[in-house]
Amino acid sequence: MTRSISIPRSISILGATGSVGEQTLDLVGRERDKWQVEALSANRSVQKLAAMAREFNVKLAVVGDESYLPDLREALSGSGIEAAGGPAALIEAASRPVDITVGAIVGCAGLGPVMAAIEQGGTIALANKEALVSAGDVMMAAVAEHGATLLPVDSEHNAIFQCLAGSKLSDVARITLTASGGPFRTWTQSQLDAAMPEQAVDHPNWDMGAKISVDSATMMNKGLEYIEAHYLFPVGLERLGIVVHPQSVIHSMVEFRDRSTLAQLGPSDMRVPIASCLAWPQRMDTPMEPLNLPSIGELSFFAPDETRFPATRLAREAIEAGGAAPATLNAANEVAVAAFLAGQIGFTRIAAMVEQTLTRYSAQTPGSLEDVLAADQAARMAAQQLLELT
Repeated sequence: MTRSISIPRSISILGATGSVGEQTLDLVGRERDKWQVEALSANRSVQKLAAMAREFNVKLAVVGDESYLPDLREALSGSGIEAAGGPAALIEAASRPVDITVGAIVGCAGLGPVMAAIEQGGTIALANKEALVSAGDVMMAAVAEHGATLLPVDSEHNAIFQCLAGSKLSDVARITLTASGGPFRTWTQSQLDAAMPEQAVDHPNWDMGAKISVDSATMMNKGLEYIEAHYLFPVGLERLGIVVHPQSVIHSMVEFRDRSTLAQLGPSDMRVPIASCLAWPQRMDTPMEPLNLPSIGELSFFAPDETRFPATRLAREAIEAGGAAPATLNAANEVAVAAFLAGQIGFTRIAAMVEQTLTRYSAQTPGSLEDVLAADQAARMAAQQLLELT
């Protein structure tokens, strides 16, 4: 039986000015009569946020950085749109009852809002990696307690979600995440040592923000997704794998115990998995061209090279260690990526800093979101100290 969907549907988009938020609004804007936008948030992009809020006639616009609230109020003057700012305002926006909340705030700033949305027992389209990487046990316990529904926006996890439709996890033999390999897939070690930020953010297949583009270049993005998959699809770490697939046509695969393998294919455009979440459990149109396999010609696959790209190994070891190790991994990586983008460290130093932080710092197993945030802050301080010694 197909679940009926009321029209118009209400939606809040947390992180509206980022790439996922913009692409979500692009899809919503193509079917205006089917959607009512309740709330939008941004960190500091006031003018962009205000323009979006006016265009979609939202009820609430929030800036995460409260010092930008006066600017937001001025930009929304005369519109009748409520303006708010700061972490508490983000929590309030996430707590508003809507049909679907898109959690696309980058970094640990998104943890509190995602948890607030979960506690409402609603449907959350999750694009914030840190929510599950840093706080997987806490988040999934809250999902179970409040009866919330998590729909994965990441193309890889969304692909797995689609492949698993109608199947039981007990029938799964293996889940394989695909990785493009990033812009440096064929580079030598000496080339990697000299890689520049502008080269790292130039992804061959995907249009993404700077941080996630660097994560793709280091393969940390796939390591973080490996941790996420562990929580979203608990089949056991021994049944999770990664394969490098440069064409980014197959977004992930699920092999079942009868040795049938289902794969989800699609264009390298985030509007496809976003649409899957927005329309779930139904389907909706997107502006993408149909997949043309003859024009693609060949699909190739390679094993990850964890000598040149050790990030996937670090992520696997972190989730095997458990406790606060995944939160430490994520925090140290954010500090290291920011330092690389600022020209403070070299490309290969990113993974080295993460490994050193994991070696030197440990915290107790988090039992609450507050514990997670405390472990995150402590790990950032430890990584920052390493940076200052560089």
